[in-house]
Amino acid sequence: MQTYLDFEKSLAEIEGKAEELRALARQDPEMDVEKEARSLDDRARTMLADIYKGLTPWRKCQVARHPLRPHALDYIGALFTEYTPLAGDRAFAEDRAVVGGLARFNDRPVVVFGHERGHDTQSRLDRNFGMARPEGYRKGARLMQLADRFDLPVITLVDTAGAYPGKGAEERGQAEAIARSTEMCLTIKAPLISVIIGEGGSGGAVAFATADRVAMLEHSVYSVISPEGCASILWKNAEKMREAAEALRLTAQDLRKLGVCDRIIPEPVGGAQRDRGLTLQRVGQAIGEMLGELDAMSPDDRRAARRRKYIEMGARGLA
Repeated sequence: MQTYLDFEKSLAEIEGKAEELRALARQDPEMDVEKEARSLDDRARTMLADIYKGLTPWRKCQVARHPLRPHALDYIGALFTEYTPLAGDRAFAEDRAVVGGLARFNDRPVVVFGHERGHDTQSRLDRNFGMARPEGYRKGARLMQLADRFDLPVITLVDTAGAYPGKGAEERGQAEAIARSTEMCLTIKAPLISVIIGEGGSGGAVAFATADRVAMLEHSVYSVISPEGCASILWKNAEKMREAAEALRLTAQDLRKLGVCDRIIPEPVGGAQRDRGLTLQRVGQAIGEMLGELDAMSPDDRRAARRRKYIEMGARGLA
């Protein structure tokens, strides 16, 4: 069942009418409604294209958070074979907000991990809505260290509102765990590719996305703080999130100009949730191409280039 965002209400009405006509026809086979239903389908497709042609930054945030958008386990299941999950940080516990392990990508051994939000109420609670605790970041660092030891490419899938800010997480060293994970990103010589598949929030995203290549889906976002959080700080009013989203320069298009994002992966018209299969296919193709680029470099040159990239980050301004 399709879930509509608030700016898609007019589209929902048209698609709903088309479905109602077809439902009536199923009840009464003598009714001929297909011509009218197809006309409504055509109107809906045109409206969908118009809506998504000029999404504002705030609307892109809404699309990035869409509940039907593919999550990390969807990508792992579709693009990787022989996936063997690894659990725990070997220090405290297992964090189910971060999933990952050993797998094959195009029959090549790799390490893949990322944030998992869950797909229904129970799984979202179980996964803490993709907000990792220190154990999740230490798990990520452990997986990167393992990959570096065996010279395996690392692929990370980022989709989090940010690291979990709870009392227990802070007591167990949340900031230190994020810093160690980021340090590991800059230390390993293995190829490191990160894909922002939904929302990249603050240090919780940076810890897995300090990569050789950072790709973003067309309607994903990546920022130091959520628009709501930014508005609460600057204007003492979370309702000014639209203005904050504009100011944060959090879209893939803005970040490509700033040099933070290396590649934008096009989404189907209407967002990744409208055609999950095509989205998965495009992400897989992009990962393969980026791996090919990194394979042409020696391990030492690759790590040096990665470090240089982040030292020089921000030197490029908006055109």
